[in-house]
Amino acid sequence: MNLLQHYFPELTTKQLQLFKQLETEFRATNEAINLVSRPDMENFEERHLLHSLAIAKVIKFPKGSAVLDVGTGGGLPGLPLAIMFPEVHFHLVDSIGKKIRAVQFMAAALGLDNVTAEQTRAEQVRQKFDFVVSRAVARLATFHPWIAQRYKPQGAAGAGLYYLKGGDLTDEVAESGLKAKVTNLSDFFSEEFFETKKVVFVAAK
Repeated sequence: MNLLQHYFPELTTKQLQLFKQLETEFRATNEAINLVSRPDMENFEERHLLHSLAIAKVIKFPKGSAVLDVGTGGGLPGLPLAIMFPEVHFHLVDSIGKKIRAVQFMAAALGLDNVTAEQTRAEQVRQKFDFVVSRAVARLATFHPWIAQRYKPQGAAGAGLYYLKGGDLTDEVAESGLKAKVTNLSDFFSEEFFETKKVVFVAAK
């Protein structure tokens, strides 16, 4: 967990142990149901843990707030963020049952009582949240309508969508018609993997 310690020196010993345990659980689960590609598993800390935690470089979720992770797949970015922010509630959703069952198992194995996981689509979620996170599920113009009504009327400071994306997003943001702030992850991380990676923020309305 050297990369995590390097970029997030504030992590406690317990948190670092949980990240290590998450990697162990994820590897075992991935053998059974293929949550991510095998080359990616060889760089799990960089491409999955650190990439998920990149959101924490852009927003510090306040204590007691609620975060919806849409299309979580194998629990990314939700599970790493739940370790990073133990006093924030994370609700992870995906339409694929076997992935959600894997997420529920991993959350239980790690003792993450600030995580719930549900097999559903974003537009069918009824609860309201301060924040939405996701990792490149669809183009912004397609994705944003799914979650536009998921926010609390009076959300926490900085409420909105924090969307992990890659590449040149100029056309995608323009197509969406949304007022979006794009942060380059290369501003925070020196690894080549992050050269084209970004966090797109769209404020809650």
